[in-house]
Amino acid sequence: MSEKQDSKGGKFVLGALLGAVAGAVAGIVMAPKSGEETRKDIKDTSDKLVKETKQKSRKWFKRGKKEVKKLEAETRSTVEAKKKAAEKTAKEVADKVEKQVKEVKKNVKKK
Repeated sequence: MSEKQDSKGGKFVLGALLGAVAGAVAGIVMAPKSGEETRKDIKDTSDKLVKETKQKSRKWFKRGKKEVKKLEAETRSTVEAKKKAAEKTAKEVADKVEKQVKEVKKNVKKK
C-alpha cells in the first residue's frame, strides 16, 4: 500500500471518528434532559468512544505489526537473492580475470 493511500485511509478514519464524536455530543446537548442526565450521557458516550478507540487501536497495531513482519520477510528474501546473484557475478568476473591473466602469462612466455 502506498504512503498516499495510507494517508487517505488515516484521514478517513480520523474524520469518521470526529464525526461520530460530534454527532454524539450534538445529540446529547440537544436532548431535553436535566443537567445530571446530560452529564451522565456525556460520560457514558465518552467511555464508549474511549473503549472503541482502544479496541480499534489494538486492531490497527496488530495489523501494522503483521505488515512489518511480512515486509521484513520479503526484504530478507530479496536481499538474499541479490546477495547470491552478486556472488555468482563476482565468481564469473574472477574466473574471467583469472583466464585473462593466464592468457597474458602464456603470451609473455612466448615472447
